[in-house]
Amino acid sequence: MSVAFRRESDDEHLEPVFELPIPPGPNLVTERGLALIRAQVAACEDKVQALVTAGAEEAEIKKARREQRYWSTRAATAELVPAPDGEAVGFGCSVHFRLNGKARWITIVGDDEADPAAGLIAWSAPLARAMMEAEEGELVDFGGKAEAIEVLEIKPASVGPDGIYPVG
Repeated sequence: MSVAFRRESDDEHLEPVFELPIPPGPNLVTERGLALIRAQVAACEDKVQALVTAGAEEAEIKKARREQRYWSTRAATAELVPAPDGEAVGFGCSVHFRLNGKARWITIVGDDEADPAAGLIAWSAPLARAMMEAEEGELVDFGGKAEAIEVLEIKPASVGPDGIYPVG
């Protein structure tokens, strides 16, 4: 039989499964972000253990272990950033700004903690990067437009019992 028609196993023809992508750059975290990552690690460990105990299918266990590796890597590489002083826009600050005539508050947090709908923007996002190091009253360029953002107010993020909140 020709080698072209011989097949060792069905696994040879499966799509490769890659690791979950890690955001580039340092893994900066707030205290809340570090707690969230640690909670994810614990939840993943529990999930893997439950799947193994229940005798789940190998594919499901592999998927859970892949997620566990992601969160374990994020925990191992986390760099806790001290609370900011609020003098200039930086990691962990809440910023009141005006863009396109609309004023709003955001808080700059780590990649895994970001939730734009809740006003939590990753430090690596273009909006956050544009405002970094700006001071109150400063105009900064954004989206190819000169002086597109006006920084109105800067405060250290306020932390409540269940998370970080943009002030305002």
